[in-house]
Amino acid sequence: MLDTLRRIVQEVNSATDLRTALDLMARRVRDAMGTEVCSIYLLNRDRQRYVLMASEGLKAEAVGHVSLDVSEGLVGHVGQREEPLNLEDAFTHPKFLYLAETGEDPFHAFLGVPVMHQGEVLGVLVVQQRDSRRFDQSEEAFLVTISAQLSAVVAHARATGDLTTDSTSGGEPEPAFFDGLPGAQGAAIGIAIRVYPSADLSSVPDREAEDINAEIALLDNALVKARHEVRALAERASRSLGREEQALFEVYLRMLDRHALPGEVVEKIRAGQWAQGALRMVIDEHVRNFELMDDSYLRERAADVRDIGRRVLAHLQSDQRREVEYPDETVLVGEEITTAMLMEVPRENIVGIATSRGSRNSHMAIVARSMGIPTVVGAAGLPLKQLDGREVIVDGFKGRLIANANSELKHQFEAIILEEKSLLAGLEKLRDLPAETEDGKRIDIMVNTGLMTDISRSLERGAEGVGLYRTEIPFMVRDRFPSEDEQKIIYREQLEAFAPHPVTMRTLDVGGDKELPYFPIEEENPFLGWRGIRLTLDHPEIFMVQIRAMLKASEGLNNLRIMLPMVTTVFEVEEAQHLIHRAWLEVRGEGFDVVMPPVGVMIEVPAAVYQARALAQRVDFLSIGTNDLTQYLLAVDRNNRQVAALYNSWHPAVLQAIIHVIEHAHAEGKPVSVCGEMAGDPASALMLMAMGVDTLSMNASHLLRVKAAIRKMKITAARKLLFEVLAMDNGEVIASYIGLQLDKAGLGDLISHRRAV
Repeated sequence: MLDTLRRIVQEVNSATDLRTALDLMARRVRDAMGTEVCSIYLLNRDRQRYVLMASEGLKAEAVGHVSLDVSEGLVGHVGQREEPLNLEDAFTHPKFLYLAETGEDPFHAFLGVPVMHQGEVLGVLVVQQRDSRRFDQSEEAFLVTISAQLSAVVAHARATGDLTTDSTSGGEPEPAFFDGLPGAQGAAIGIAIRVYPSADLSSVPDREAEDINAEIALLDNALVKARHEVRALAERASRSLGREEQALFEVYLRMLDRHALPGEVVEKIRAGQWAQGALRMVIDEHVRNFELMDDSYLRERAADVRDIGRRVLAHLQSDQRREVEYPDETVLVGEEITTAMLMEVPRENIVGIATSRGSRNSHMAIVARSMGIPTVVGAAGLPLKQLDGREVIVDGFKGRLIANANSELKHQFEAIILEEKSLLAGLEKLRDLPAETEDGKRIDIMVNTGLMTDISRSLERGAEGVGLYRTEIPFMVRDRFPSEDEQKIIYREQLEAFAPHPVTMRTLDVGGDKELPYFPIEEENPFLGWRGIRLTLDHPEIFMVQIRAMLKASEGLNNLRIMLPMVTTVFEVEEAQHLIHRAWLEVRGEGFDVVMPPVGVMIEVPAAVYQARALAQRVDFLSIGTNDLTQYLLAVDRNNRQVAALYNSWHPAVLQAIIHVIEHAHAEGKPVSVCGEMAGDPASALMLMAMGVDTLSMNASHLLRVKAAIRKMKITAARKLLFEVLAMDNGEVIASYIGLQLDKAGLGDLISHRRAV
């Protein structure tokens, strides 16, 4: 059965369209199961009817015309029950509905299974037989497995507009929703322009070199052109990105150095392979090595290697890059879009980005957030060829791309986009005003940064400091550990830009879904493995260089704060503090006049929640990372689309954990900040303030919205609302109730974009 199943899936997946796929599946399933009928009914959502779309065994003229209401017959019964129905004699079942036009008179045995995708019924798969008998367990299991495969085919067809369940309808295609992950928040409507490389490495064949020296000369010429191309991209990037972001192009140039990847290509050529084939072999080998690592950032680095290979290949093949005209409102779509590819497009033309691969921690997504471009990543199954040139909607709030939008849906998003623009324009006046409630409660509003481009956007919005500077980003865009001097320069720019306001620098936090390509970590479960403070304490040489760079960068400014990530034990804190103090003594011994900075810890795992008091006794501040804390408390990986819907920061366990940390930290006289996504959402920011959080730190794009919400609210009203929701036991109910109450309080314009569509 397994071989049969594999053959059916392969054949169906290779079908050119949905009709062909359904006909093929009906035929193959009937033959494989030895039944006399196999039929596929698909749900027409507009008409709320199941339409017979394919059949082997029933009358051919019934296909596309016969339909049943969602509650009619055995087919409707299967759909309503959402589970298989196995009958010895269908005629005796009270839900049986006789349809003469199908010619099903002689068939007694009936087995129907629902075709479901992400909890939604798409149709029903049915097999029938003349004899009165119950299908055995293996047959039922086989049909259930086939229906799971069919669901993917139907869902993809529905998404691409290739689904018409009524041959006579002639209506507009249904809106197509491609679910992914939010890469950068915001919404945009534009024309999808497919971004793809001009050269295809996979199509290059093996071929013996006729003239080895000539092949090497061809390679050298292509490398010169590729380096020139990368330098031109770096020049363009310099006008929109900061110093460490430009380091990506330095990595590209180092990859193109004669002693790096090209050296390996030359070896292949000298072994007898022509230049194009040698290039393909070397690039494929490096890409395979990266893709063996089960983390998002290394997969993105594999994309960078592929991008380099394609650029060299394009010059080897003497192909001119296609001239693309980018509309004023361009949505870039592609399987993978590297930062270099992004830089090839005029910034003023880009309104959105959507990719079928990648994660929210990919370098492209980080850059997109910095540039304020609504982005969706990891939307598996994007029909890139069909989307090219069509109008699409990027929903960076929910992490989805929408095609075939009807006028109502488009108007809703147009309203959201207009509302966002007008709202932000109106909020500019709040830049220099404090985040203070109507009844005088003040809270500090800071920003999360990681790129140099974050600085200007943060200062423009009146940030009162940096609550989280992600020091790993300068590490991620290089092909080696940055030196102490390189780190000092980067940190100094951050500290100077925000002085005299504090800048909280988190020590190197890699592992989980953030890996360094030059420091690979192979683990079966990286989120529960060697990451954060665990890694740096095991490598004090890395930790000490970073701390020394931070301390030296802070000379004369004295606004540095150091924060330790992924802390689970008091011992880790004490060991880190010992190293920090040692580094401070070393730096002072070298003649730098620096003060000992405050040291704090991130609370992002349950162990730290329940040691909050002990930790607060040893450090100067606590900062709650609500993203990881929610993931660890709920055992949900929010980058996994299968369970991402279970990620909910309003879950009662998350709220109680936050309150526990605040109470125990304040009991020791230590301040608490929140630097996760909860801080940047106006609704949750108000509840965090009501809990007693001292500082909120968020992406710059959220700062004015949160400040506006705080200034329109009384702390007494916020505390009353918090008291009410703490008595509730359902996160979804809590979120809805808070949204409703804030809407009544006149704050709907600040939060409605999160739930409008």
